Amino acid sequence: MSELVVRRAEASDAEAFARTFEGRLAASGTLQTPYPSVAQWKERLSADPGKNFVFVALAGAEVVGNAGLHSAGNTRRAHAYSVGIVVRDDWQGRGVGTRLMETLIDLADNWLGALRLELTVYCDNEPALRLYRRFGFEVEGTHRAFALREGRLVDSYAMARLHPRPPMLPAPSGREGT
Repeated sequence: MSELVVRRAEASDAEAFARTFEGRLAASGTLQTPYPSVAQWKERLSADPGKNFVFVALAGAEVVGNAGLHSAGNTRRAHAYSVGIVVRDDWQGRGVGTRLMETLIDLADNWLGALRLELTVYCDNEPALRLYRRFGFEVEGTHRAFALREGRLVDSYAMARLHPRPPMLPAPSGREGT
């Protein structure tokens, strides 16, 4: 396997995003619909980059997965971000999700000061559940009949991860007024 590189996504990656969701596994593991529009992805990838942190995983020049960290948008939920990850069908099980999650966690914990990361995952998506649990996500509840997938309503878990070491103020330096 070639070395994976993760970088911020750009509008020019829209075609690769659409191609990822042409895969049956990718589409059925997320809330995205199959047969995606490149134009829709261009628009989504142009959304406020200060509130939407979207990344691609590259194997060489080829986009093999993507992930996003999205601000909750509500001032009272400024501490919370939602997470989404998808890996192209032919790259699943090869460490792409892990590499993308490492990037999201680093950004959330060390640069954004996010206190809560949230996601939904289908209850039968064992590979994703293993990944999320490995990074400290816990099931908080079950959404019954959450989404239609291939003609059937399926349940999903609401999962979240609280920052394990929330940012703290530095100790006073004892040099008041200087």
